[in-house]
Amino acid sequence: MINGLMTVSYIAAAILFILSLGGLSQQETARRGNAYGALGMALAIFATILGAQVTGFTLLLPAIAVGAVVGWVLAVRVEMTQMPELVASLHSFVGLAATLVGYASYLDPHAHFEGADKTIHEVEIFLGVFIGAITFTGSIIAFGKLRGSISGKPLTLPARHWLNLAGIIASIYLGYVFMNAEGTSGLTALLIMTAIAFLIGVHLVMAIGGADMPVVVSMLNSYSGWAAAATGFMLSNDLLIVTGALVGSSGAILSYIMCRAMNRSFVSVILGGFGTGGGTSAAAVEGEVVAISAADTGELLTEAREVIIVPGYGMAVAQAQGVISEITKRLRAKGIKVRFAIHPVAGRLPGHMNVLLAEAKVPYDIVMEMDEINADFPNTDAVLVVGANDIVNPSAQDDPNSPIAGMPVLEVWKAKTVVVFKRSMATGYAGVDNPLFFKENTRMLFGDAKKSVDDILAHIPA
Repeated sequence: MINGLMTVSYIAAAILFILSLGGLSQQETARRGNAYGALGMALAIFATILGAQVTGFTLLLPAIAVGAVVGWVLAVRVEMTQMPELVASLHSFVGLAATLVGYASYLDPHAHFEGADKTIHEVEIFLGVFIGAITFTGSIIAFGKLRGSISGKPLTLPARHWLNLAGIIASIYLGYVFMNAEGTSGLTALLIMTAIAFLIGVHLVMAIGGADMPVVVSMLNSYSGWAAAATGFMLSNDLLIVTGALVGSSGAILSYIMCRAMNRSFVSVILGGFGTGGGTSAAAVEGEVVAISAADTGELLTEAREVIIVPGYGMAVAQAQGVISEITKRLRAKGIKVRFAIHPVAGRLPGHMNVLLAEAKVPYDIVMEMDEINADFPNTDAVLVVGANDIVNPSAQDDPNSPIAGMPVLEVWKAKTVVVFKRSMATGYAGVDNPLFFKENTRMLFGDAKKSVDDILAHIPA
């Protein structure tokens, strides 16, 4: 009876997870999708706890309580600008959990497998630990890069690809030793492989530059899903297998979509991304920078017929989305057509800008994806680039030697006037110089983005 109810609960939870993924694909249904996911996870947890295989609650219930409190506190306190780091850290938890479960499953004195079942179980353990260990350390490095505590510049060690290959070959050999060990004597091989996988995870992400970090986050999301699926096989838990497969496949698809948006192959990102720690573009690009004041920007907006706003990570850092939403309301009240242009890799996380704008009550129907709005820039009177840099860089199209050559970008320079919000002339996260700043129709509004939009709002009558 209990097993039957658990099976039904697992099926219901799996359906809720699928509905959750479907809901999260659209802004209008994202809140509902999130609720489906939370409900499915709650159902899965309670069904597992009440299952016949769980007999002791002395350690389990306190662990659940601690995890719930920590999760709640993090969810309440985290800023939207810190969401990419939070996601990366959560991926590391999944990787570590898969690694620990693998060891626990191998050392379990009650586990008795023979013949083919033993071989399959040990393969599941070895792969689960391997993927989990890479996910764990890779996610920690991604967290550090996103937080800024580790440089966004890629670490390019001599023969780095050969180092990765050597680590994989060594892991395969250790897997052979592990599979042929008697009892738990393969523990040494498993420990050595884990150490190698930890190093591979660190080296893989350290070799990826800051500009590719959004892809790395989605890639690690995929890794964490496959690690969870491997854990499900170890524990013979069907729901964990299904959930891991959903997360792993969706993360892989998202990584592919983002790579297409950056005109880069997934393999090239993994083997070594681009990007530097930043610098200045003034010495590298010829031309004259023309500054503009907030008052003149306000006048420019009120005299325009069509305005497009391009948000970037700088807007998130400055927490300027609320004021920009108010500017949008005032301009639309005057009959001015205002829209937002979202690049697929704007910010540090897929959908980062969409969430910020939704939080600021910007209507969904005026938030457009790059493919929907790129052709409209030539007919636009004014474009505001708020905290974006690499995604509006014309060198992606004009300079075949640029690190971002071929990357689809928002063609803001085709508008009548472009106003770029910048603190300084420093490059963006990719560390690539931006000729946009020196074009004749570009005006630079220097200063903190929040203060700048506050001043602009003051010059737009309600």
